[in-house]
Amino acid sequence: MSDQLTWIKSSYSDNEGGACVEVALALAIHIRDSKSAPEGPELRVSAPAWSAFIAAVRPGA
Repeated sequence: MSDQLTWIKSSYSDNEGGACVEVALALAIHIRDSKSAPEGPELRVSAPAWSAFIAAVRPGA
């Protein structure tokens, strides 16, 4: 399934391998470390769980 998803790299990631997180939006939210992509593991969470996570880590939350 990973090869059919459109992955978006975090805006905090750099081209030197630092803090590389990628997210793919589908029925579930897919999250992976771009350094181990595409063979590495993925974390899948529901859209409500992802929204709660983003709200919790947003500055000022």
